[in-house]
Amino acid sequence: MPDQPDLRHIHVVAGVITDARGRYLLNRREGNRDLVGLWEFPGGKREPGESSEQALIRELHEELGVVAQVGSRIIQVPQRYPDKHLVLEVRHITALEGRPRGHEGQAITWVAPEKLHRYSMPPADLPVVAALAQPDRYLITPALGDDVQAWLAALERAIASGVQRVQLRLPGSDPRREAVLRLAVEQFKHRAQLLINRDVALAAELGVGVHLGSEQLLGLAQRPPLVAAVAASCHDRQQLQAAQALGCDFVVLGPVRPTASHPGAAVLGWEGFAALRAHCALPIYALGGLDMDDLAAARDHGAQGIAAIAGLWPGRVIRG
Repeated sequence: MPDQPDLRHIHVVAGVITDARGRYLLNRREGNRDLVGLWEFPGGKREPGESSEQALIRELHEELGVVAQVGSRIIQVPQRYPDKHLVLEVRHITALEGRPRGHEGQAITWVAPEKLHRYSMPPADLPVVAALAQPDRYLITPALGDDVQAWLAALERAIASGVQRVQLRLPGSDPRREAVLRLAVEQFKHRAQLLINRDVALAAELGVGVHLGSEQLLGLAQRPPLVAAVAASCHDRQQLQAAQALGCDFVVLGPVRPTASHPGAAVLGWEGFAALRAHCALPIYALGGLDMDDLAAARDHGAQGIAAIAGLWPGRVIRG
């Protein structure tokens, strides 16, 4: 479907409110609004002349009867609906005066973090749940080199430094591949979420996730069974929508910038990334020439975070 430039453009600002028990506050959409009955983070449209902070303070006062102190941005999600192009900007709420109540007749509820996924939400809110609950970086391992123990030690340092999600990506032509993958899973399975690149059978045997290649993704009619998680590499809208239909847990999308590993590949840039992100509600990692210095830009364009080899592997040169 081609882009429709005549769609309404709406900027919505929502707040993430937590209580002393760490639960999140959700509103239910009521009345004659679209997506009635779904749950969402409270907030509303930014009116002309308002800053995001002003809009959110006003909306939370009208909806919940509270005076809010607005903090930093968590994520900004572009989302295409049949009749509009929405940008959902989500901010931390650092303090409240008053007790939240449904002042517009809407139901509200406090939800434990591990139960958020049980609530039916609009597409734009789903990446927010992922941003609150899932890792903001996805390490892709480099080739083994000459020293397997040095490679394992570097993976150990990466996980010790805070990496919680890892794609074990080793060339199939390396005769050491399967033995090293088994070693890595044995050592790190209980310390990080591991996904093996492409090898569905080995991932199922070892009880870890699988990361599908883009052409592999398009050839599947159903989600691979018996694997702990399913991710995929995507480069265009067709692949993103195939990943969503397949039931992938998350995807990577790129390249955002030129990379040495894929010279000559078409580059999305951040605007191209955001335009594609708007057609998919999955958590999406931005990929291609990125490191942790790019995390804020990634979140501003709707990404779960960044995926990288050089930018996250200990001992590699990191840009900037």
